[in-house]
Amino acid sequence: MGIISDVVVLVLAVAPVVWLMRYVYRQDKYEKEPLGMLVKAFLFGILSIPLDLIIVGIINSIWTGGAVFYSAFWEAGIPEELSKWIIFMLVIWKNKNFNEFFDGIVYATFISLGFACVENIMYVFDSGSFFDSIGTGLTRAILSVPAHFLFGVIMGYYLALAKFVPAQKQKYLIFSLVFPMLAHGIFDYILMLMSSIGEAVPFIALVLFVLFIYFDIRLWKQGLKKIRQMQEASKIQHMEEVLNGFMDKNE
Repeated sequence: MGIISDVVVLVLAVAPVVWLMRYVYRQDKYEKEPLGMLVKAFLFGILSIPLDLIIVGIINSIWTGGAVFYSAFWEAGIPEELSKWIIFMLVIWKNKNFNEFFDGIVYATFISLGFACVENIMYVFDSGSFFDSIGTGLTRAILSVPAHFLFGVIMGYYLALAKFVPAQKQKYLIFSLVFPMLAHGIFDYILMLMSSIGEAVPFIALVLFVLFIYFDIRLWKQGLKKIRQMQEASKIQHMEEVLNGFMDKNE
């Protein structure tokens, strides 16, 4: 591919990431996160990729599998979400800017999209011809990048609950790791199984396609519901802070 083709492919790979980051930033209605922290979360999301490779290497050294289930969960869903979760705990968990419910979703999705951005660039430039790269970019813009975003929403939702509902901290910390892993693993498993069956068994492939569409729609519904719930929780937090500040001034 030439320079112009490379630029087009690069823009196609990065555009859905930028759009989703802009979307979640605009949903943070009560206390916008500092841009420096958002850039930091995104860059550390990129650094979760080598961490993911290390985890995959450890898993493969212990247990070498070849089945679709192994690839979907043990080489994708589990190590990728674990690497993002570790980055969140190291970089965001104790940061003073993580001070309201919706922040969990903001930071987790920025970390997840940092991972997705580099992964997307690698996939589109590894597709061969220019038109193959365009096809890969469009497919991933519709499926893979939004999926990483939604896995981040799930993770951030439960990390926020773990942070601000301390009585149930351990439960929500477990949920923040396990549920994104399950969602990611199931998402990849259906896609990989559908691809491996291909034209060999058209009926089963069709059933899997319908199942995947259903799962993806459910994933979006749950993700948007969690965003609304955290927005409402942050609204209540904000109102309580304003009320407490007003009362302090009048004591």
